Amino acid sequence: METLLRTLLIILIAYYALKLIIKFATPYFLKYIQKKMGQRMEGFFGNMEQPQKQQEEGKITIDKVPSKNSKNSNVVGEYVDFEEID
Repeated sequence: METLLRTLLIILIAYYALKLIIKFATPYFLKYIQKKMGQRMEGFFGNMEQPQKQQEEGKITIDKVPSKNSKNSNVVGEYVDFEEID
């Protein structure tokens, strides 16, 4: 009987100790994860930034010239005239 009580007491103490450790360790663990994810995002999106060129005031530059071969793309299809049959 004594070993049963001793075992239950050890299990209860271990359970509450683990619960207490998790309660206090969780914020530090989440901060660590947040920091690592921030570094990953910074590495991923940091490469996408393009440096802006400083231009002289009043100078105009054109990055893309529109093509001259553009057709009217509003053509949907052929028109078919229907007649009613009695």
